[in-house]
Amino acid sequence: MAADTLINDFELPFQLYDVLGTEDLTKHPKFAEHSRETFDAVLGTANKIATDLFLPHNHLADKNEPQFDGKQVSMIDDVKVAFDAFRESGFIAGRYRFDDGGMQLPETVMTAVAGYFMAANPSTTAYPFLTTAAINVISHFASDEIKDAFMPRMLTGEFTGTMALTEPHAGSSLADIKTTAVKQDDGSYRIKGSKIYISAGDHELSDNIVHLVLAKVPGGPGGVKGISLFAVPKYRLNEDASVGERNDVHLTGLIHKLGYRGATSTALSFGDAGACYGYLIGEEHFGLRYMFKMMNEARIAVGFGAAMIGYRGYQYSLDYAKDRTQGRIAPNNKPEDAATAIIQHGDVKRMLLAQKAYSEGGISLCLYGSNLIDRINTCEDATLKNELSELLDLLTPVLKAWPSEYGPKANDLGIQVLGGAGYTREYQAEQFWRDNRLNPIHEGTNGVQALDLSFRKLWQNKGLGIQVLKREITQDLESISTPETAKLAGKLMPYMDHLHEVLVHLSKVLQTEKVITLTGNAQALMNIFASIVVSWIWIRQASKAEQLLSEINDSGTQNTEKQNFYHGKLQAAKYFIDWELPLINRDIELLNNDNAVCTDMQAEWF
Repeated sequence: MAADTLINDFELPFQLYDVLGTEDLTKHPKFAEHSRETFDAVLGTANKIATDLFLPHNHLADKNEPQFDGKQVSMIDDVKVAFDAFRESGFIAGRYRFDDGGMQLPETVMTAVAGYFMAANPSTTAYPFLTTAAINVISHFASDEIKDAFMPRMLTGEFTGTMALTEPHAGSSLADIKTTAVKQDDGSYRIKGSKIYISAGDHELSDNIVHLVLAKVPGGPGGVKGISLFAVPKYRLNEDASVGERNDVHLTGLIHKLGYRGATSTALSFGDAGACYGYLIGEEHFGLRYMFKMMNEARIAVGFGAAMIGYRGYQYSLDYAKDRTQGRIAPNNKPEDAATAIIQHGDVKRMLLAQKAYSEGGISLCLYGSNLIDRINTCEDATLKNELSELLDLLTPVLKAWPSEYGPKANDLGIQVLGGAGYTREYQAEQFWRDNRLNPIHEGTNGVQALDLSFRKLWQNKGLGIQVLKREITQDLESISTPETAKLAGKLMPYMDHLHEVLVHLSKVLQTEKVITLTGNAQALMNIFASIVVSWIWIRQASKAEQLLSEINDSGTQNTEKQNFYHGKLQAAKYFIDWELPLINRDIELLNNDNAVCTDMQAEWF
């Protein structure tokens, strides 16, 4: 694979059409005007723009961060060129109806589109992607007046968007935010407060920036029940909807990050002069509910982005391992024998296999999650629609947390494959790790995701989500007819039983004082649950790959590249089931024994 090839040519067609059957969505009226050909054309356009305009300045933007002179933000010109090409392509509106100026494409296809841009340049990609997320909230919950004011120009990229949640004193604890919103006679609100770590919070790429700001209306309920959501533009709009005077929103400084350096991370001040206009989205005190709509889908995007950065690092180290010669392999290990490419060494194969299993497993996992959204949106059966919604809700913490833990692990191994070269800035392997290290942190830390899974998602609606998941996994495992994959399914089945036993045990623990141990052991439960889910995702890939490999062999034809691709899928599945899945035995034991080592530790003992 060439260094400027972002994704293996076989990867996305395999995931979309062979594993997920995305082409079947065209049978639904919503997508009836599409076909596999239109999907492929869209993916081809994304590949070209990402390769030609996003990829070339990824490293350059990392070395030349945005600057703030006290008045405005400046950045390298390449970012603006790439952003304009993205918005002119129509991708910001890709999910939206034709009537709204969109392409009316399935979520699965749009997620695949995102893969090219995340692999090419995650920093520049942040600007349009955050805009898409903000549009999603406005389209679902805002009044027609707010939609008409902001959405059309956000869909074209003339306006961009952010989400402003975090405050200097309150990270994930949104109940503690202090930003206020006071209602005025004209129905608008005056916002006052400060926000920090706001990605894409200020720049000159668009005519306006629409911040989605969480704030509390005085006199409302305490805690999270008193949070409301507001659209707060950088520039107010005139009566004719043209961009008017500056709103009382100000950049107080840029934050200098470990990675993602090409995207501004900002500290923003709202209402220093008492004139920050904000416009209520939906009803007062329902802000967190609305924002979670954005955050849940953003969490899938974060997980997918982590998988894609992991994948990019994997491909980078794979190319290096094929070209770099060092040492010799028996029997050709005499001094006069030619040195071998390091990809022939067993430990390098191990590291590459792990990267492949982590990144391609994460890609397939998140595309499955996106496909769930499409299944929900096209489902005519109310009962099934509810079941699938519960399944998506259950899997969301995993879709965010697992790829964002193992994507950086893949990048770490990528550095190791390059050896000393990987530790230098002359090679890009270290940047991939730095860029990816953000993903376990933002959109709810992985620890928060583990708590969400352990205390909420597994049990809500009487455990309906886990029942649906078991049904989906069982159906897949029982339908396997290929011999190698059947062996893998046989290795997974006992762990399904172990998971059931752990959940039965924990359902009792939740009713006792021992529940405190689960706060320290939530990550163990996430490890068990996610490893089983990803094992299933790999078995889905392996089964299809083995089937397609058999068809090629039976046909008597030769297609060496495809055959190698399918062999690689099968081998990566074997690696994950044999090497990674058994590691959760420790976590099973910890949970079954209510291990209290973490929770019993006292602050004074550290």
